[in-house]
Parts: sequence; structure tokens; C-alpha cells
Amino acid sequence: KMAGSSAPWIGSAYLFLQSTCKTIVLPSLYESSQKKPSVFKALKLALADSTGSVNGVDMLKVHCSHPHLIVQLKFCKQENCRRFLQSYREGALQESLQNHLQLSLAMTTVPLEMELKAGNEHLDNMLKDEDRCLECIYREKPDRLRDEEITELEECLKSLIVHQSINNNMAVKDCMSPNSPSLPYPSQGSCLSPQVTFVFQGEEFANRTLTPDDHQKFAKLVSKKWKQVGRSLQKNCRALRDPVIDNLALEYDREGLYEQAYQLLLRFIQSEGKKATIARLIAALEENGLISLAEELLGLHSNEDCS
Repeated sequence: KMAGSSAPWIGSAYLFLQSTCKTIVLPSLYESSQKKPSVFKALKLALADSTGSVNGVDMLKVHCSHPHLIVQLKFCKQENCRRFLQSYREGALQESLQNHLQLSLAMTTVPLEMELKAGNEHLDNMLKDEDRCLECIYREKPDRLRDEEITELEECLKSLIVHQSINNNMAVKDCMSPNSPSLPYPSQGSCLSPQVTFVFQGEEFANRTLTPDDHQKFAKLVSKKWKQVGRSLQKNCRALRDPVIDNLALEYDREGLYEQAYQLLLRFIQSEGKKATIARLIAALEENGLISLAEELLGLHSNEDCS
């Protein structure tokens, strides 16, 4: 009755999430650039728990529709979908997500309400009839590819996991400072900088992670060349592919060059984490002839005749 033997089993559903605590608004947390990776990580881990596999269910998009956070899910195997439904029905998914959100966001508790829909069908009303739920999910074919933002967050999560394992090994040895600032701009004495120093115009400078001050100066001074700098950065940053840069140009067209440049560097910082260093930005600026801006960022404040 369902999939033919040759066609793969693919279905889609929407998971509606809402916090029952008035002070915790999930869409607002997800819309915050600092909190978004933490919320995404919790979602990813809880969904993996529900199917027993990291690839058991795919997130296609996360919608913010106050007060709900709505996650569009794609299932590629019937057995994965069945495991997910069992986990959802038994409350294991809800408990897992509450725990992961609590850990990721460093909160005491994150009470949740959940609802599952496939098309116009409210699956919560038919959870005891698993085959009927499977049929409803199978009937709803995904209407989109995975959102660009989800791909970026996946990359960010992967690099974060790698960083954490490196950090756990190196933190005691190299980072003795007790008062490290929190993300998204890590401490300038970050022990994860890929290179310790770099050379600019024959002079050696300490490499460091980009700061809010760097971010604002760049946005203010880069002007029309922000796209070119973005294309230089994209060589080592998958989050800045051409469609992303073009979308930023359209999306922030009315706000002007400052906002377009600001959003470009924000994408870079969010995607690269502690690898978003001053050395990489200076190299991109040099490549595009923006020497005076590079000097400004490095605190050289040289004569105005530099081009």
C-alpha cells in the first residue's frame, strides 16, 4: 500500500515546540545569533537519540513562528520513522530534548510542549495507530531541499565538536586565564588559533579571533568591496558560497552597505567560531587592495594616502 519496492521510503512531518515557561521563548532563543547554535545542537542530539542514529531523521528547516519553534523533518527509511514515532509517543523525545536544551543553554530547566503534524493531520490524535501515522508522513513528500542555514549550522556543530575535544586536551596547559569572555567572540588569548602570528607588510602580528570592534570597523569601512572580501573568505569558508553572498546583498539592500558588510562578517564568525581570525580577514583585505582598512584593524592608523 505504501512505497513500491523500487522507490525509497521518504516522508515529511512538522514538529511544533513550545516552552511552557513564560521566560523561555524558543523562537527568540533561535533568532539570537549567540543562542542559535546551542538550540540547534540540542535539536540535533535529541533527534539522533530518538532514532538511534545521527542520520535517522533530517532537519530541512527551522521556522520561528511565535510562540512555536517549528522543525520540518524528513525521514528516508520507514524503520527510522517508526523509531521516531515510538520515541515521540513514549515521551522519550520530549525528555531528551528538554535535557539537551538544559545543557546547551545552561538553564536549570526547559519545560516543553510538543505537537506533531503531517500536512493537515494532527498525528498526536492517532499515535496509537502507528501504521496510520506512517502513512500520513509518507504521503507528505518534503517540499524543499535542506535550508542553507541548516547546512551552515551542521558545519558549525562539527567544528565545535572538534574544537571541544582539542580544547579539553589543551585548556589546562595553554589557557590559564580564569576570566575568559563568553562566545560568540572568544577570548583574544584563544588557545585554538590555527596560527600564533602572521606577517603583514613585513611586520609580525599576533593572530587572534575577531572581536566586536573588528566587526564594526570592517562594516563601517569596507564599503562596496564587501562582496569581493566575502569571495576571498569563501575559499576556506563553506558558509560564504556565492548564493549566500548574493542573498545578503538582496536581503539587506535597503539597509545599505554597512549592514550588508556586517551580516557577511557575522556569517563568517558564526560559521568559523574560533577559526574566524584576524589573519584570515587581513589576508582577504590584502587580496582586494584594502590596505588602509587592514592597517586600521591592526591599530596602525597610518597616513591617509594609503589606498
